[in-house]
Amino acid sequence: MARLGTTTALLPPEGTPAAPELLGPGTTWRLEAPLDLFSRPQGLGLTTQAAAGRCLRIVDAAPSGKRLRVRLAEDGYHGWLEPSHLLGRARASGAPLLPRLNRAVIANRLERVIAFGLAAMEVPNTYLWGGTVGPHYDCSGLVQTAFASAGIWLPRDAYLQERFCQPVAVQPGVTHLLEPGDLIFFGTARRCTHVGLHLGGGHYQHSSGREHGRNGLGIDNLNPRNSHPVASHYRQELRGAGRVMHSHDGSPLPT
Repeated sequence: MARLGTTTALLPPEGTPAAPELLGPGTTWRLEAPLDLFSRPQGLGLTTQAAAGRCLRIVDAAPSGKRLRVRLAEDGYHGWLEPSHLLGRARASGAPLLPRLNRAVIANRLERVIAFGLAAMEVPNTYLWGGTVGPHYDCSGLVQTAFASAGIWLPRDAYLQERFCQPVAVQPGVTHLLEPGDLIFFGTARRCTHVGLHLGGGHYQHSSGREHGRNGLGIDNLNPRNSHPVASHYRQELRGAGRVMHSHDGSPLPT
């Protein structure tokens, strides 16, 4: 059996509890508790979270005392984690089955997506960069988790979600082409930096930080007469909207 620091590892039998000598490159683990993934090999920068039930694949072996680089199976997202955090929290697994859902199936599940988002607002929350497991979310973490609650996987970040969707035309006050469950994208001319979940009639739910007048989940709209500071800020940064036409297959997406 390969040990940490080697380049290959025998795959442990499915269901085997995580142990230091089993955490080799190419092994896949199903989480039994939520974990934080970091943005680099050292430091405190959270990049995302992984809920219980998700699977991750170890990409690189960790030198002694260092973090493992891993890839989440459902969205292809990379991050770093402490090897010790898998002990007692993960079991060996095969790759998860991710059916590629079409638009008809997705459309029938959008009520569940929206219901999840609205229910999340009933719990005290604040904005958390990298948050996906609740009650604290970032903008794209809320969107991804709301869709995942209905069995629909999306990419992790707002700019990836924008690329993944079929574009839908939208302008402040001109929202008649939008459908509930569409995504609304905000940012600069160069890059999408924020996303909201359209609820209907130009109203959207999102998680935003205190620098724009709120700290957590809220509902705003694209009405040009809306003078609320959060709505006004994001209206000025409106990039467009998109419709989820299929589910993500877990493959890494170009950054």
